[in-house]
Amino acid sequence: MSIKVSDHVLQRLRDWGVEHVFAYPGDGINGLLAAWGRADDKPRFVQARHEEMAALEAVGYAKFSGKVGVCVATSGPGAIHLLNGLYDAKLDHVPIVAIVGQTHRSAMGGSYQQEVDLMALYKDVASDFCETVTVPEQLPNVLDRAMRTATARRSVTAVIIPADVQDLDYSPPEHAFKMVPSSLGMPQYAPVPGDEDLARAAEVLNSGEKVAILIGQGARGARQEVMAVADRLGAGVAKALLGKDALDDDLPYVTGSIGLLGTRPSYEMMMDCDTLLVIGSSFPYTQFLPEFGQARAVQIDIDPHMVGLRYPFEVNLVGDARETLQRLLPLLNGGRDKRWRKKIEKDTARWWDVMERRAAVDADPVNPEHVAHTLDALLPEDVILAADSGSAANWYARHLRLRGAMRGSLSGTLATMGPGVPYVIGAKFAHGDRPAIALVGDGAMQMNGMAELITVAKYWQEWEDPRLIVAVLNNRDLNQVTWEMRAMSGAPQFLPSQSIPDIPYADFARLIGLHGIRIEKPDDVRGAWETALAADKPCVLDFVTDPAVPPIPPHASLDQIEAAAASVLKGDSDRAAMIRQGFKAKVQEFLPGRRRADERGAAEDGA
Repeated sequence: MSIKVSDHVLQRLRDWGVEHVFAYPGDGINGLLAAWGRADDKPRFVQARHEEMAALEAVGYAKFSGKVGVCVATSGPGAIHLLNGLYDAKLDHVPIVAIVGQTHRSAMGGSYQQEVDLMALYKDVASDFCETVTVPEQLPNVLDRAMRTATARRSVTAVIIPADVQDLDYSPPEHAFKMVPSSLGMPQYAPVPGDEDLARAAEVLNSGEKVAILIGQGARGARQEVMAVADRLGAGVAKALLGKDALDDDLPYVTGSIGLLGTRPSYEMMMDCDTLLVIGSSFPYTQFLPEFGQARAVQIDIDPHMVGLRYPFEVNLVGDARETLQRLLPLLNGGRDKRWRKKIEKDTARWWDVMERRAAVDADPVNPEHVAHTLDALLPEDVILAADSGSAANWYARHLRLRGAMRGSLSGTLATMGPGVPYVIGAKFAHGDRPAIALVGDGAMQMNGMAELITVAKYWQEWEDPRLIVAVLNNRDLNQVTWEMRAMSGAPQFLPSQSIPDIPYADFARLIGLHGIRIEKPDDVRGAWETALAADKPCVLDFVTDPAVPPIPPHASLDQIEAAAASVLKGDSDRAAMIRQGFKAKVQEFLPGRRRADERGAAEDGA
C-alpha cells in the first residue's frame, strides 16, 4: 500500500522520537493535516492560537525537555509568523525544526497568493540548514539532516514542503546516481580539549588569588564539577540568566545573576577579581566583566564559534563543560587564602538581606518585589519557571532562588516580549507531572498571553499535575522601557507610549474555565500564591503592582538612583501626579535602606 509524502513526514518524526508538534493549521499544510488524521494524531498536534506562540511553545518544550522542539506552519503568513519564536531559539542556542508549507511548485515564481520566498526569508534564522523538498526521494535526507543539525549545533533548521509535494506518493531514494540515502539517529558525544590546552588553563587558574567563575546554560550538566572547581579555587560563582538553574542559589558563594538584571555581589566580585573562568556562557555585556588587563581569563565552551568572545581570554578550551572540568580538576591547586571566598559569601548574604528589606517596602498598592520574594519561599522543589522580558525579569533574576531540580528560563538573548506563557505551555507538554509558573508583565500579557490562556484551557486536563500559574504584574505601564528612559535620559514617563489599560486578567481566566484571583493588598500576596499552588486547575494571579518601584541595576550609585527617581516627579499629567504623591516618600524609605546596607558592609569589611 502506497503512502503519501505527508504520511512519511509524520512517520519519520515518530522514528526520531518526536512526541509533540506545536502548530497552527492552514491550507498550505493541508496534506500534512490529512496525514495527521490518518496517523491518529501521532506525533501530537498541539494547537496554539498563533504561529509565533507555536514556535515559542516549541522553544519552551526544547529548553525544558532537552529534546528537539518541532513547530509547523502554513505557507506565506504562517511561515512569517514563526520567525520571532525561531529567532528566540537561534539566539539562545535551542534545537528547533520548523516545517512549513509552500505554494504548489507550478505556481512558484508567479506572484501567487501567499507565495513568499521562504528560502530567502529563512536564510538567516535557519542558516545552519534550510531546504525545500521538491521530490519524494529527497525527503528522508532533508528531514534527517534538519533533525541532526538542530541537535548537533543547537540551532534552528527548516524544511519547506510545497503543498502539492505533500500529496505525492512517497518513494524512497534508490541505490542510484544522484540519489542521497539517509539514516536515523544522533550519536552522543562529548568533545574535550587537548592536554596541552588544559595545562595552560590550569596554569592561569592556579596563579590567581581572587578567582571569579561565570557560568551559563552550557554548565547545566556540570553542576557537581562546577562546585568542585569553585571549592578548589576558593572562587565565587555568578550566573548568566540562561544559566540561572545551572547551580543552586542557596550555596553561600553563588552570587546570583550578572548584568543589567544582576546582583550587587556579582558585580563587585567581577570588579575585584584577578582571575576569571567562564563556563558555557556567551554573556554579552563586557562592562560587567573585569576591566581589560585586570584579570587573566579562561573560557570553556562546547562551540568553537563562541570562544574568544566578550573578553580577551588567555586560554580558550573547546569542549563539553562536564568532561572538560573533570579533566581540569586534577590540575588545579587548592589551599588558597580563604579571605576572598569569605568576602564573597558575606557580600552575598548581605545582598539577600537587602532583597528582603526591599521586598518589605510599602508600595501603591503592591510592591512587585514582594510578589516575587514571597514566591521564593513557596517554590515547589520540582517547579518549572519562566519569566517574560521586562521588569518581571528583574524580579525573577534577583528574588527567586533556584535549587535542586528546579528549572527556569526566559528569552535570554533576543529578550522578546511574550515568551512567558508559551514557555510554560511547552514545559507542561514536556513535564506534565510538574508545576509550572510564568512571571509576566501586563504588557506581555496583553500582547499574546491572554490569547494563549485559551491554549491552556484547551489542554490542561491532560496534564498529570494541573498546576500552571500565570502571575501578571499589573502596573498599567510598559515598565522596563519607562525606567530605561528615566535612567538613560532622565525623561519622564511618556504616557501615549507607556500607559496601557487595566485589564481584569483574573476575570478573563475564570471566563474560560480557569481559576483567577485579583490581588490588591500586600497582605493577600502569600495567600494568593498558596491558593494557586494548591489549585486543581491552572490559575491566573492578577497582582496590582506599583509602577514606581525601580528595577535598579546592581552597579547603580545612590546618586544615579536618586536621579532616576527624580525623573518620575516630572510631568503635569494626572498619572504623573498620582505617582508623585507617593513616590518621593517611597524613594526616601528605600534609599536609606540601601545606604545603610552599604555603610554597614563597609564597616564590616573594615573590621
